[in-house]
Amino acid sequence: MKTNKSYSKRLKITKNGKILARKPGFNHFNAKQSRKSQLAGKRSQDFIIKNKPKSHLLPYN
Repeated sequence: MKTNKSYSKRLKITKNGKILARKPGFNHFNAKQSRKSQLAGKRSQDFIIKNKPKSHLLPYN
């Protein structure tokens, strides 16, 4: 089965197998936001994904 490369590049797998993703909505138009809000958008958050789509969207380890 092929891996969806465009999607897998947006995710990061940690050493313990957690999946991290950036928060949505922080790519542009950030000038009007406060600095606190801008920096909060840089932090990653846990990304919960079920096993069936996980095998399709992430590269095989």
